[in-house]
Amino acid sequence: MIKSVNNYPVSTLLDIEASVIYVIPRYQREYKWGKASWDNLFDDLLENDPSYFLGSIICINQSDDTLAVQELELVDGQQRMTTLSILLAAVYEAYNYVLTEGELPFEAQMERHNLRHRLVLKKDVNKPRLIPQVQNENQQDYFDVLKTVGILKEADVSGNAGNRRVFKAYRHFKDRIQEYLSTHQNRLAALAALVERVNTATLVKIEVGNHSDAYTLFESLNNRGVPLTAVDLIKNKLLAKLEQQHPGSIDQHFNQWRKVIGALGDDYGLQERFFRQYYNAFKGELREIVSVPVATKSNLMFVYAKLINEHPRQFLTDILDSAVLYQQITAKAAIQEQPKLSRLLLALDRVQAAPSYVFLLYAFSRQKQLGLDHVEFERIIDLLIRFFVRRNATDTPATRDLTSLFMSIIENVTDLNGAAVYQQMFAQLVKVSADDDTFRKKLSGNIYEDNSAMCRYVLCAIEENQMTRETEKDLWQMDEAQYVWTIEHIFPQGKNIPEDWVTMMAQGDVNLANQYRESHVHRLGNLTISGYNSKLGTKGFTEKRDRTDKKGRSVGYNNGLFLNKTLAKSDFWSIEQIDQRTDDLVNMALELFAFPH
Repeated sequence: MIKSVNNYPVSTLLDIEASVIYVIPRYQREYKWGKASWDNLFDDLLENDPSYFLGSIICINQSDDTLAVQELELVDGQQRMTTLSILLAAVYEAYNYVLTEGELPFEAQMERHNLRHRLVLKKDVNKPRLIPQVQNENQQDYFDVLKTVGILKEADVSGNAGNRRVFKAYRHFKDRIQEYLSTHQNRLAALAALVERVNTATLVKIEVGNHSDAYTLFESLNNRGVPLTAVDLIKNKLLAKLEQQHPGSIDQHFNQWRKVIGALGDDYGLQERFFRQYYNAFKGELREIVSVPVATKSNLMFVYAKLINEHPRQFLTDILDSAVLYQQITAKAAIQEQPKLSRLLLALDRVQAAPSYVFLLYAFSRQKQLGLDHVEFERIIDLLIRFFVRRNATDTPATRDLTSLFMSIIENVTDLNGAAVYQQMFAQLVKVSADDDTFRKKLSGNIYEDNSAMCRYVLCAIEENQMTRETEKDLWQMDEAQYVWTIEHIFPQGKNIPEDWVTMMAQGDVNLANQYRESHVHRLGNLTISGYNSKLGTKGFTEKRDRTDKKGRSVGYNNGLFLNKTLAKSDFWSIEQIDQRTDDLVNMALELFAFPH
């Protein structure tokens, strides 16, 4: 069934001497990775050791070995391979703004040459090594990216490519690379280091003979037991050490460990993040035991092996105390005596502020030492909410800098007390945040597509700011796994624009309507909130406005929300209205999330 299973570095998977291409079949879904996945890949490559494991791919190999070009059908891993290829194209182009080609040293010229032939065949420079699937112009856009950076000479150019995901990924990596290089004095050496990180990253390539084998393999992988995680290994190491030192104590210590996991919950990502943040929060106090600069996924076991070997029983007690605090910090448990503080922590969770938990874990644990009462904590968390709304809208500071930012704040507040802790945090956060002009520009763009969760938070915050006790509604209410109040695109976001919308928005011009959809559909001004899980979808504007559910409740724009006030009075929708409403909502957001004076 399985022809081969091998762990290869990227440089071997995309071997410049091999005439191997990876073809993504038409039936595969379109390219879906977004900003969070792009950043995770880029940051993992930078932050972890060389040869970092990126996952696996499954290929169907039905090629005849006698053929000049071997085609592998990529049936699993297309998102990862497409993203890696786009990243390599952006790296290839980066040599242009480090030095001109004629000024590059011979080694750099050779590496750039090799980069090109990781993306197109050496024996046929017009043959891309990756052939994406065709949905949503993915293939055409990818070839256009290769042409843009100078790798392909010929490629068809499609309209609105800049607004689609492949080009957005390319621009994002281009910006991340420029930002990365700007922090290094020797930019050429920094670029070479980045190339090395990408080339040495590894993927397991599984080759099967046919689609039936591929399907059987999927089933087998999905039904097999899950490998031990880092948290499992930490538990095993800890309990073994405790049993060695205190024979017969296994049940007692296992029950304590269960309380740790019970406080953290079943989400493995959150569990792992806690263990990383625990070390990063108390690094200064743990430096005599382990001197790792920062805990990462790749060094987590090394860090905890050291901590467990030193004082395992005290370690378990400290971890349990911290896990209970972390449960409150992450809003998984309320602080009963401080409802306002609990509400602020819940809002902090909703603005995707997890990097700040490393500081909050330290601050809550050392509350008396720092002289912090609930009033100061409320000020601190309100500041963090404002900071993260701005950061997540503008990507400033970069994701990779957030852990070091909050670890630096911890170092700078250790000897401070009370209000001085807030002032120190305020100074550091404001210093690294984007200015109002940048914040405004990002809020005015396609914010929903860039970060739908952040977009929802901004809309809900604007609405909640207008509520009175009489009009108060819980916009975060859940019905099983769905929000009762949902984000609604006024001008529909689907690719097949209904004829009445084409007439309304673009006077019957389908191409113009599609351009408007690409440029305006995800802007704040085209978004609102509707209630009771209504499905307004592609219905006409007035039908959306007046719609009610079976219980007679207004689920359209007459639902009484401030956000729908102007919509409820309108009989049509236009690009001009989207622009005006975007300006109005952006101004409200700027005021809501301004830094305190």
